[in-house]
Amino acid sequence: MNRQTKRQMARQGSDRPRAPERRSAPSPQVERTGPTQYFSEVRGEMKKVAWPPRAEIVNSSLVVLVGLVVMTTLIFLFDWAAVHVVNFVFK
Repeated sequence: MNRQTKRQMARQGSDRPRAPERRSAPSPQVERTGPTQYFSEVRGEMKKVAWPPRAEIVNSSLVVLVGLVVMTTLIFLFDWAAVHVVNFVFK
């Protein structure tokens, strides 16, 4: 650290340690909502959601299922091949 940086830090006051932060008073307890009010608010929020059409949901689900089957098959084949390669090398 050069003199110029030290002088600048002294002017800004960052060369001295800071005073410890004071803790504020504990925040007041938030009033809890009951289950009836909670589910009423959830129902209201769910009505505001822009749900996709049924055809799009079915299409997306099929894409996910096909991808799942493909990835599962690939992992199975790689595992099967690895077992056979290891058995061939070490037997």
